[in-house]
Order: sequence, then C-alpha cells, then structure tokens
Amino acid sequence: MTCLNIVLEFIKAMEANDKDRILGFFDDQSVFTNVPVGSVTGREEIWKILASIHEHALSVQYVLHNIAADEAKGAVLTERTDCYELADRMIKFRAMGVFEIENGIIREWRDYFDLKQSMEQMPAGTEWPT
Repeated sequence: MTCLNIVLEFIKAMEANDKDRILGFFDDQSVFTNVPVGSVTGREEIWKILASIHEHALSVQYVLHNIAADEAKGAVLTERTDCYELADRMIKFRAMGVFEIENGIIREWRDYFDLKQSMEQMPAGTEWPT
C-alpha cells in the first residue's frame, strides 16, 4: 500500500471514529505532535489526545482540500478541515498535517493549526490535553 493510500485509509478510520482502527496505524514508537500544544509518543498517549474530542463526537468528517505525497520519502501532506459534531455544536478545525510513514506505520504525524481559533469553538472550560 502506498503512503498516500495509508493516509487516506487513516482518514477513513478517523471519520468512522473507530478507536481500534485508528490506533492500528500507529505503534509504541509513533509520535503525534499538535504543533501549538506539544508531542506525545505511543498509541495510548496518541489516543489520550484524540479522545478529548473523539469520545464526545457524534460524527467526524475530514474535508480534504489538498493532499500531496512523496513516496520515496514516505511523506504525505494534507490540508484539511476536521469537522466534529458534538451534542450542542459543530466544531471545525483547519489543519495542515504532515504524515511520515515507515513500513506501513505512521511514524510521525504533525498537525499545524490555530489553537486560539480552535479553542474558541470548544465548550466553556475545555482544556486541550497535553
């Protein structure tokens, strides 16, 4: 499977909001960096970050605006809007994501986004996990 296809399948897993499928793209050495917040390493730590919204989402949609891949380097770039339907609101995060794939595993995933704009959409009192 190409790196591009791996990322597209990962996006489908995110949209299905399927924890086991999502975590199947990572291993205990994988790193997820929310650039304005910080980095975590390993499946369980990655899920702690994702769970802060995925465990409350009624539906998830990743609107893919642009995608580019360098298969030789194992890198995929995505420009997206991540949409999460919660019980009382729709939250939309504009993000630029970088995925580095190694042997079919997402080795590193970095998302760049505007933290202030994102937090303004969250329910009062919500803190971004670190």
